[in-house]
Amino acid sequence: MIRFFVRVIGLLLVAAGFVGVVVDGTRSIANHEVVFAPLGEILFQLFPSTFPMLEPAITRHVSPFLWDPILLTVLLWPASIVAFVLGAVLLWLSQKRPEPVGYLTER
Repeated sequence: MIRFFVRVIGLLLVAAGFVGVVVDGTRSIANHEVVFAPLGEILFQLFPSTFPMLEPAITRHVSPFLWDPILLTVLLWPASIVAFVLGAVLLWLSQKRPEPVGYLTER
């Protein structure tokens, strides 16, 4: 059951990644330059009231090191690529393991 939900989330993230590539592509064509929407910008548009509270919460309760070099770098990556890669990882993790061929013999 959990594998099903992980696969659904993975498929939705892969689809969102493809949609993001199409949107970024049309923006790039319209602006005559390569334009990618960063993940931080998309998250701020989706969660305008709670996203600004993310930085103080992480620096106080988890670690300042996690926020500054790690999460700030990830938030500047293109959102479409992050969604596609995360979805592909979830799909890979949720696939069925292959059945073993034959049986194991003890020595």
